[in-house]
Amino acid sequence: MKAVVIEQYGGKDQLHEKELESPSPEKNQVVVESYATSINPIDWKLREGYLKEMLPFNFPIVLGWDISGVVKEVGEDVKDFKVGDRVFARPATTANGTYAEEVVVDDHLLARIPDSISFEEAASVPLVGLTAWQCLIDFADLQKGEKVLIHAGAGGVGSFAIQLAKYKGAFVATTASGKNEEYLKSIGADLVINYREQDFSEVVEEYDVVLDTMGGDIQDKSFSVLRGNGRLVSIVGEPDKNKAKEMGVRSGNVWLEPNGEQLKEIASLMDRGEIKASIGHRFPFGEEGIREAHALSESHHARGKIVILFDK
Repeated sequence: MKAVVIEQYGGKDQLHEKELESPSPEKNQVVVESYATSINPIDWKLREGYLKEMLPFNFPIVLGWDISGVVKEVGEDVKDFKVGDRVFARPATTANGTYAEEVVVDDHLLARIPDSISFEEAASVPLVGLTAWQCLIDFADLQKGEKVLIHAGAGGVGSFAIQLAKYKGAFVATTASGKNEEYLKSIGADLVINYREQDFSEVVEEYDVVLDTMGGDIQDKSFSVLRGNGRLVSIVGEPDKNKAKEMGVRSGNVWLEPNGEQLKEIASLMDRGEIKASIGHRFPFGEEGIREAHALSESHHARGKIVILFDK
């Protein structure tokens, strides 16, 4: 099978197409024939070597942690899936990622793709959808009527989190550039703060939840917009515990855990039209397409998800 791999850390020119052995499923695993995958910041951060201590993989490394496709082969004791099923997943974090024509996935991490959802829509969802779910629902326990601020709403996690928060009945504010205001309101944002013209900490106050996707000064200033007993949840780093205690808020850093059951719930929300896939860019599978996709992701100017399509 064809895969795009890295054999050393570095820039996007380290991404190379290579022939690898097709995988075989072990017990409670399936092989998925890939129809689409997507790009996430973890991909190029790992490529650059920023995560090598946290994820000490051996080369060659196949990046990518979103997959949609069709079950090609099932291993022993797989009961809920059969050859031909349309499925999607955020597979376990291994060196055998999803920039490949075939991917092995543990069966408990899989979910079926509803008939109403395309492969490219399904591929855009697992990592960002599960991240938003685990931040807003598992950690923050967001409730109807609460106010939530989501930083960088036009990004992959942000655009999914806005829709999930609206589904939960929250009032949703988000930061973004002015050009994305109309788009963000169309997916459920009640208030869009143009970060180029306004300081969010001077616009909102007494919020219940902040979802931090940026870190640094933005994370630090986010404490000031929370009410007592508010929740600050970050996907980029642990907020200052002393400051959280001083401000009387609960804070934490969420590192996504792949979860097939949650993905099934997300699939149901998509099937009912409560949440829509947010695809901003498409590239073909291959060395050149993935290099271009990485460059776009690294620019921080992608709107919605960057999807990679296999030639089907």
